[in-house]
Amino acid sequence: MTATLFTNARLIDPEAGTDAPGSLLVRDGRIVAAGAEIALPEDVEPVDCHGKCLAPGIVDIGVKVCEPGERHKESYRSAGLAAAAGGVTTMVTRPDTIPTIDNPETLEFVTRRANAAAPVNVLPMAALTKGREGREMTEIGFLMDAGAVAFTDCDHVVTNTKVFSRALTYARACGALVIAHPQEPGLSAGSCATSGKFASLRGLPAVSPMAERMGLDRDIALLEMTGARYHADQITTARALPALDRAKRNGLDISAGVSIHHLTLNELDVADYRTFFKVKPPLRSEDDRLAVIDAVHSGLIDIICSMHTPQDEESKRLPFEEAASGAVALETLLPAAMRLYHGDQLDLPTLFTALSLNPARRLGLDSGRLAPGAPADLVLFDPDVPFVLDRATLQSKSRNTPFDGQRMQGRVLATYVAGTPVYRRD
Repeated sequence: MTATLFTNARLIDPEAGTDAPGSLLVRDGRIVAAGAEIALPEDVEPVDCHGKCLAPGIVDIGVKVCEPGERHKESYRSAGLAAAAGGVTTMVTRPDTIPTIDNPETLEFVTRRANAAAPVNVLPMAALTKGREGREMTEIGFLMDAGAVAFTDCDHVVTNTKVFSRALTYARACGALVIAHPQEPGLSAGSCATSGKFASLRGLPAVSPMAERMGLDRDIALLEMTGARYHADQITTARALPALDRAKRNGLDISAGVSIHHLTLNELDVADYRTFFKVKPPLRSEDDRLAVIDAVHSGLIDIICSMHTPQDEESKRLPFEEAASGAVALETLLPAAMRLYHGDQLDLPTLFTALSLNPARRLGLDSGRLAPGAPADLVLFDPDVPFVLDRATLQSKSRNTPFDGQRMQGRVLATYVAGTPVYRRD
């Protein structure tokens, strides 16, 4: 394999916390050198970045690919193409399929499908309990041997604390990461909005932000008891942040994520009952949104994810209360994140710490960096180019994006996996 030298680049290095001009040398799928001046080897293929940003590829935890069971919504091929077009070089996929990925045989099937169809890296998660029903834990050790990188029941909360505590204890013995959805299910049942004046005026059944805080408090108590590795998939309210901060200061092995939708949208966006804005948990108040952005800035919230959830037209073209939750976001993750950059809320190294470096570290990967020896999983993007999003142009089979028709800024120009281009914008 020939070497590639990216020249005239704006290198975004989250590990060093730098945003500076330079060059990057790649050989045999790995980064060899990065810096202001690199000697030009004889066998090099030069790539002129024209001053655009070159950063580690995004590691996206929580992507739903609807194979098996609902391939009409999203396949590994369509999700992989969408990921490549969005600068996502590693998809960490959810087990909420039909059937649930809760045994080694199903896990091996989706792994084969992903390897055959997706142009990007795919790392599967497995269910924590059988059928995600919260009654009996899965065979965590066997699933890890089959390639599961984490265990989660997705948005199904394990309400039986004895089952959950046993699963956490077993996961700790295996060194497995457990990803949970902090929510008090009794309070949140049937809700589709965040409680407050706006939800009341719109007549929408709502849930208090305290439901997230209560769910997180319970999980933290069980972490203290079991010592497991734990990741909260989404922390979206200011009420939950003090509990998360205390847990980290107390030395618990806990991390937290937030979706790009909760960082860039708020509850007022559902004013016209547009079901593409219906996500889980529901969009929060502007005060919550700003508090969560501050938490990402400080490092209290570790990871930004797409929480990519394809839904077909039949699932979304329903009254708001009845419509399915979720939005596609693999292709819009980076342009939406640029809203935070252009709003002077998060700089690019901080953004890519949350998009690339931290998720890679949490999963024990050596990607998410521009250091010598790291995989050459890269995204080249222009943070400034404006465009109007047309959902008809998305690569995903389902096109349920809340950003349809919105003015956005920032485009992926090229995506590389192990130094090989898997996407180039025409």
